Amino acid sequence: MRFRDRRQAGRELAAELLRRAEKGELTDPLVLALPRGGVPVAAEIAHALKAPLDVLVVRKIGAPGRPESGIGAVAGDDPPFFDKSSLAVLGLTEAQLTQAVADQRAEVHRREERYRAGRPAPRIRGRTVILVDDGLATGVTARAALRHLRGQGAAGLILAVPVGSRAVETLHEEADDVICLYEPELFYAVGEWYEDFEQLSDDEVIDTLR
Repeated sequence: MRFRDRRQAGRELAAELLRRAEKGELTDPLVLALPRGGVPVAAEIAHALKAPLDVLVVRKIGAPGRPESGIGAVAGDDPPFFDKSSLAVLGLTEAQLTQAVADQRAEVHRREERYRAGRPAPRIRGRTVILVDDGLATGVTARAALRHLRGQGAAGLILAVPVGSRAVETLHEEADDVICLYEPELFYAVGEWYEDFEQLSDDEVIDTLR
């Protein structure tokens, strides 16, 4: 199974969420995308549910020398989340990653300012928040995001991704509901499950949010 592009994946997720909406399971829903890749997926869901769309900027903390290997993540001004087992395998301590955390937190604030262009952050408390990404590999960014939203008082948390690794199963403890359309046994990267997986620019994110 491969998705044509992120928009098509979003429409398939939207169909699942519409069924929940028809049962009255979504209270004052808010769709939040993990940018950049989650934005076009989330836009289709927000359109189908007639719900507001915004972003939640979370930045992955990569292993030294291997930035694509996520060993932690930071959301807002929350304490960073670290995968303890990854730290142990690499022989790292949280203190050794202080500068990496500071760099990624600065990038979180930069992107929030750029994407929102002066708009206030959406209200979380009392709402059903649907957190959306284009796929899930290690799950560190999704976990940090879900914990952040729980701390903001979300009434319900739904994680919605088109495709994910086995890490999806570990996130049921963080979200009230997890929707993943496809969990392949052999999973190497999110992009392999899309025919079109071009990287998005900040301008494309801003255009979609507008």
